[in-house]
Amino acid sequence: MSTATNSQALPPVKRRNAELAMTLAAIGLTMFALIEIGLTRNGEMPPQLFLYGGVFGGLAVLAHVFIRFFAPWSDPLLLPLATLLNGLGIGMLWRLDQGGIDRAGPMSQLILTAASMAVFAAIVFFLKEPRTLQRYPYIIGLGAVVLLLLPLLPGIGMTVNGARQWLNLGFTTIQPSEFAKIALVIFLSGYMVSKRDVLSLASKQIKVGRFKILDLPRMRDMAPMAAMWGFCIIVLVILMNDLGTSLLLFGTFLAMIYVATHRSSWIVIGLTAFFGACVALYPFVSHFKVRMVTWLDAFAPDVYCVDGVPDDAWCRLNGDSQQLVRGIFALAEGGVTGSGFGGGDVGYIIEVQNDFIFAAFAEELGLTGIMVMLLALVLMVERGMRIALASKELFIKMFASGISFLIGFQTFVVIGGVTRVIPMTGATIPFVAKGGSALLSSWIMLALLMRMSNNARKPAPQAIQDEGATQVIQR
Repeated sequence: MSTATNSQALPPVKRRNAELAMTLAAIGLTMFALIEIGLTRNGEMPPQLFLYGGVFGGLAVLAHVFIRFFAPWSDPLLLPLATLLNGLGIGMLWRLDQGGIDRAGPMSQLILTAASMAVFAAIVFFLKEPRTLQRYPYIIGLGAVVLLLLPLLPGIGMTVNGARQWLNLGFTTIQPSEFAKIALVIFLSGYMVSKRDVLSLASKQIKVGRFKILDLPRMRDMAPMAAMWGFCIIVLVILMNDLGTSLLLFGTFLAMIYVATHRSSWIVIGLTAFFGACVALYPFVSHFKVRMVTWLDAFAPDVYCVDGVPDDAWCRLNGDSQQLVRGIFALAEGGVTGSGFGGGDVGYIIEVQNDFIFAAFAEELGLTGIMVMLLALVLMVERGMRIALASKELFIKMFASGISFLIGFQTFVVIGGVTRVIPMTGATIPFVAKGGSALLSSWIMLALLMRMSNNARKPAPQAIQDEGATQVIQR
């Protein structure tokens, strides 16, 4: 009995050696992918193997060493998962570049990875207690709104593929919504903690016979839902034509309010209001209508535009499913095992380096390969949820679960769009697709999860002293 009690009091293991082994395995898979691409396409080892694989591997090992010293109790699985996804993304972009797609830019992605890892290290080092962010929820929320509205400014705002979500800074372009979604999760975490009891109250019940179906919240407590709904619909869908960000933010909001209140009525009301607004806006918002027509009638001859025929203006107004259809054919070509890394013909997919990079992986790695990628993303979400469960502070529980939901929803809206489960949204898979803003935001979310997991798993100071004394006695 005494032994059992003492064993339960021991602090958890750090598992840094296990993290190093898994990180090295992820680096090895990246190197193997580059080698396979070179052998498949040119019949020789790629001369850029040690440039891309070596530099990326060195960055990943440096990140591990940094974690070993400054977040030693953090989750050992998160960094290897991010390394695997980021490495496969760089490998695919290099393969696209070798296939003649100039817009792939593997070298720029490698540089952006180095910059993102530097920001990752800075957050882990300086943000010792993420719960301090709870003190400034409204300031951070205001910052999120400002970031989302910046693309509407004339002169610097850019419209890309019909959505106004980019800023042209002259020397580079950024997508502020990628950082606004993280700020919004921080604001919602702080707000839910302070208003949790109020949001949990119910005014009446909906019953069928003797069975309770739904608890409806009080009308005066629905202001946050109405504000978030109005912002996502009016600003993002109508003014910015950004359906992907709207769906991502509103879905994360509903998930977090459910975690805080445990009331499914918020989910039912929120989804009903969101999709009801989409149905009402369908005849009036041209960009949204085009997305819906492209989704529902992708294979219709008058929707599939070939090289701007009938003409570019007509295709923009009536739908152009060429990208979606090509992605679906790539998914079908891949089969179970795919054509091998470098053995497919993925260059014909429009914007293959961005959200349709998933279709490229499906054609060349098949169902087996994309299931590995999906498993890595699912495991990252699962580890985030574990961090939320292990944390003692309610704010950290909400924060970790919000970041996890954000990663999960972003993956869903991207893959759902590529596979024609939902309309295309223009979002990107975390860590994998090309893009500096998306890659940087992914590493920021990883840094936040690592810091929260370190604080949640770290034992009390007395337990650490007891463990050290036990080790000295055993020696």
